[in-house]
Amino acid sequence: MGLMRSVLLRGSQSAWLRERATRHRFVRRAVSRFMPGETAEDALKTAVALKQQSIGAVFTRLGENVTDPTEAAQVAEHYLGVLDRIRELELSAEVSVKLTQLGLDLGQDLCYSNLIRIVERASGAGVVWIDMEASQYVGATLEIYRRARKAHPHVGVCLQAYLYRTADDLASLIPFGAAIRLVKGAYKEPSSVAFPRKKQVDENYFKLAAQMLGEEARAAQLRAAIATHDRVLIQRIIDFVQSRKLGRDSLEFQMLYGIQTQEQLRLAREGWKSIVLVAYGSYWFPWYMRRLAERPANVWFVLRNLLAP
Repeated sequence: MGLMRSVLLRGSQSAWLRERATRHRFVRRAVSRFMPGETAEDALKTAVALKQQSIGAVFTRLGENVTDPTEAAQVAEHYLGVLDRIRELELSAEVSVKLTQLGLDLGQDLCYSNLIRIVERASGAGVVWIDMEASQYVGATLEIYRRARKAHPHVGVCLQAYLYRTADDLASLIPFGAAIRLVKGAYKEPSSVAFPRKKQVDENYFKLAAQMLGEEARAAQLRAAIATHDRVLIQRIIDFVQSRKLGRDSLEFQMLYGIQTQEQLRLAREGWKSIVLVAYGSYWFPWYMRRLAERPANVWFVLRNLLAP
């Protein structure tokens, strides 16, 4: 499985593979399991259906590493339009952005100016989540997050459990009363910066989740978003919450569209806050390969579905 994950992550970075694979109908058929369509309207329709099942939504437009300032500004404009549509449809939905899509590679000030426009438009209508990207962007991402958080309370950030540094990052963010989404991590990272084994990542994830639910975090009113599809970890965290006699409103579970759908529904039925991250857009290949790498067994699921009549 470790070799399969490495191959998939390497493939996610291949422009040659992306160009060729996306031409094939069977690849597009496979990716449709993880995203309802390529447009914002596709995502919004999905959120309307999720609302009927008491499940919230977070929207993210796929894309990263924008190197044209005009394109970065257009991405910001796109999210402003999405936020307007969320209000029109009266949805319980938020947006999640990648800073490299907002121009981080062009400079922190340009990126921040695009981000803050989105945060200001969303004010009073939920959090704007900042995705975490590869390890070389973590420092800059947290700098921009802290700057935005000081200006507006309605901004959150993603942390990755597979990075060694995340324990220290979390400890520094808790006093902010931050909104934090905890994921395992989906980029190819060297063992010098990230835990190399799944068991190590899982243990660190639980430790960080427990810290997000601890007394200091609760006193700071930290919003704890547990973003994993690992049912063993989910149950372990639920057991922790119940053993501490914490309420179901002390955390929320966030999962990707199309993954562990029955688990999403079960959590909602049992009174836990269940949220689905709905991705859309034409730049889906790197994101899709990273989704497969998170759980290589998904490769066999995809192959079986592709071969099905």
